[in-house]
Amino acid sequence: MAELALSGICTHNHQNLNKSFLNNFIIKCTNLGRFLFEVIRILLFMKEKTILKLLDCTLRDGGYYTNWDFSPQLVDNYIQAFNNLPIEYLEVGYRSLPMDGYLGEFFYCPVSVLERLKAQSNKKLVIILNEKDVRIADAKILLTPIMGLVDMVRLAVDPINFKRALNLGEEVKRLGFELSLNVMYMSTWATNRGMMGLLPDAAPMVDYFYMVDSFGGVFPTDVKETIDRIRNIADLKLGFHGHNNLELALINSLTAIEEGVEIIDATITGMGRGAGNLKTELLLTVLNAKGMIDLEYNELSKVVDSFSSLQQNYGWGTNLPYMVSGANSLPQKNVMEWVTKRFYSFNAIIRALSNQSKGIKDNQKFPLLDFEKEKQYETALIIGGGKSVVDHLPAIKQFLQTFSDAAVIHASSKNATLFEEITNDQYFCLVGNEGHRLEAVFGNVTHVKGKCVLPAFPRKMGTYVPSQLLGRTFELREVDFTSRYQDSHSALAIQSLISLGVKTAYFTGYDGYSGQAISEREQELFAENEFLFSKGKEFAKIDFKSVTPTKYTELLADSVYAYI
Repeated sequence: MAELALSGICTHNHQNLNKSFLNNFIIKCTNLGRFLFEVIRILLFMKEKTILKLLDCTLRDGGYYTNWDFSPQLVDNYIQAFNNLPIEYLEVGYRSLPMDGYLGEFFYCPVSVLERLKAQSNKKLVIILNEKDVRIADAKILLTPIMGLVDMVRLAVDPINFKRALNLGEEVKRLGFELSLNVMYMSTWATNRGMMGLLPDAAPMVDYFYMVDSFGGVFPTDVKETIDRIRNIADLKLGFHGHNNLELALINSLTAIEEGVEIIDATITGMGRGAGNLKTELLLTVLNAKGMIDLEYNELSKVVDSFSSLQQNYGWGTNLPYMVSGANSLPQKNVMEWVTKRFYSFNAIIRALSNQSKGIKDNQKFPLLDFEKEKQYETALIIGGGKSVVDHLPAIKQFLQTFSDAAVIHASSKNATLFEEITNDQYFCLVGNEGHRLEAVFGNVTHVKGKCVLPAFPRKMGTYVPSQLLGRTFELREVDFTSRYQDSHSALAIQSLISLGVKTAYFTGYDGYSGQAISEREQELFAENEFLFSKGKEFAKIDFKSVTPTKYTELLADSVYAYI
């Protein structure tokens, strides 16, 4: 009877087996036959069902926020928690050649770091190579020292470099690692026939071929169509890496799972570049609810708690600018810089993204401020947004009465209304969203006395100027005293005083920052201003003096009270 059962199964296409067919045979089988039949049934049905694997890449993708530095305690908590979670792979960072500037340990993943992680973790460890920075000759240098420590090497690949990436992938496989090609910009693949035509060449060597939604803008139908397109071309094990600009990372990942994708990426709390990724804790919770995995929620809670304070500090997750960039397949790199470091307003960021999506450099152009025809000034007072302006306002106004021919250059609109009644010529520096701020400060901007000055065209954040000020708005020909921070308020103010022929430059409202701890944003702004002051003084060959208290060392300490 056992032989009959086996014969029946072997001659019956396993895709057409159904439960009633199997149950009828089981009833007729002896105990031994029943056992053998059940084993064969399980094996046959397992062949039809994809064995889903999960990869957490928090330390790698989250490094875009921490510069790839994480505290040892946080990493220990991360590793220990994942030892008890149903995740197959942990991608712990990049392996990279030396680069300019400071980048943390998980950008380079030294051997000692990987040895420590390997000793702690019961998971397969993964590193990623940024293909654009790594050639075949570099692979041996980067990978030979970590053989036995790392199981899989992933290549981050621009589709236009796919052919070159295949050569690098061959070297990775030759060195004995599992290989994953993480091909970016998934939403652009339909127009990249060159890459799609090379997929059959990738199939023999690649362990996983990843669809990477770099812009966070694909929809479930796009996921299905892309999977179908790939499967019509090549036999590849597929993976999906979703970003969350439109909050579709979960549904896109579940769609990929339903379509039989073999591996899915996620990160704790969604920590990742720009708007972030699919949340590991969300994916695990959903898979647990569907009965696909068992889950230790205490362990999951521990690791989520560990990263929650980081999220409060760095603020990853989607917002309106990330949504716009995702919907229009625009790179997240600039948006992340604007949101987290430059802190432009959402209006300015949306305007810049709108210009990009339309393929235009800027949305408005203005007459040049012709400084050859403009009045030249011996002295000028640059007014920033600091509290010292308010604290010393009567003295500053007396100072301007003493220097009645001095130009007043507003680097910020914050204190502009305090000087409505002065007779000095005034210039308002409009950078980014400063036009909106000017409206908010003055209410009726027709009261603004003076000229508005914009950076040179094109302005990367686009341009907004209140309609009432269009006739009094001009733009610089260039910012030539520095090649950095050219779109900042201070750069525009310094360029204005240089162009106006100023011989002595006074400052107020550039207070610096007080307290034992200042924010990262404040540190960056302080360093930026110090750099610009240094370059401006060197270029203009004049001293910069602060007539109110300041912590900027590049501004000579002076006192407004000495002049009145």
